[in-house]
Amino acid sequence: MNDIIALLGILSGMVIPLSVFIWLYFDAKNKRAAIIEVAKTIDDPSKVEELISQLDDEKKKEPIEYRRGGTVTFFVGIGLYLLGMTALGPVLKGVGLLVATIGVGTFVAGYLFPNDSAGITKAVEEFEKE
Repeated sequence: MNDIIALLGILSGMVIPLSVFIWLYFDAKNKRAAIIEVAKTIDDPSKVEELISQLDDEKKKEPIEYRRGGTVTFFVGIGLYLLGMTALGPVLKGVGLLVATIGVGTFVAGYLFPNDSAGITKAVEEFEKE
């Protein structure tokens, strides 16, 4: 019985990421197919170019917001620590403190490293003034 549980644990570690990859692939494939069908019915080339630019915009992601991610990670760490304190013991307390520290570091990185071009330009200009 223990061997079956171990095997299921190993398989779930492989099946879950694989199924997410397949799901994302088919989701993107369906979007592309829908845009191609719409483009076939449009006679105006500028509108077709607009549809193509929408596909390109989909690829462009917004910069990572480190402050938000750091805050979420910090509170997940606090939650793990509290769970370890109340139920599961000192190992989970240590894991919670580690995750919370990573969250604080990510939060601080959000202030140290600007993530938009205007912020970078401003930081460079301030540095050049000094």
